[in-house]
Amino acid sequence: MSRSPRTTAATTTITAGWSRPSRTAAVLLSAAAAMTLLGAADSSAKVRGEAKEFGRVSVRSGIPADAQRFTVSSPDLVNGRFPQANWANAFGCDGGNQPLRLEWHGAPAGTRSFAVTMFDPDAPTGSGFWHWVVWDVPADATGLGRTLPAGAVAGADDAGVQGYLGPCPPVGDRPHHYRITVYALDTPSLAQPAATPAAVTAFGMGGHVIGYAQTTVSAAR
Repeated sequence: MSRSPRTTAATTTITAGWSRPSRTAAVLLSAAAAMTLLGAADSSAKVRGEAKEFGRVSVRSGIPADAQRFTVSSPDLVNGRFPQANWANAFGCDGGNQPLRLEWHGAPAGTRSFAVTMFDPDAPTGSGFWHWVVWDVPADATGLGRTLPAGAVAGADDAGVQGYLGPCPPVGDRPHHYRITVYALDTPSLAQPAATPAAVTAFGMGGHVIGYAQTTVSAAR
């Protein structure tokens, strides 16, 4: 019985300590609570629709800052959009998968060949998606038709298929921006096999770019 007062007193002391935390402890608890609420709000916002922005990263262009600009256009683009004939016929799309016809003007002197790419930096892959890579286009060319000129190489896209693959963004995703670029190169040939991965081809031609023309087309489903 003589131990009861001591036990009661100790219990009372501990209880009193928790009922009146120090000012520092109160601030820390408040901050922790605020961070928890902010985290919950952030998660809720993503659930409510911001998930379309997941994983967004910047992708380098691979074009030197001093490269000369020239112009490119396509008679196939209607009001800045891909017609059905140029959409993919894969990944759930039923387009015609016809390559875009291109026309360019004003390439710099010293151009010894051209390369053409179509790249989607918005693809949810972490590294974009190469849809079209062509190189060794003769220096006297002023565009591309439905078939490639003699000597030009149709490289592999990111689906592992050589040639053009039209746009086909995921259903419900934000609009994707397809960069169509014509590169003026200071070499007559990249000397790359057609099966070379697109990223490797782009890396290899980076040191040869003396000019470029670019247009961007958006597409969504």
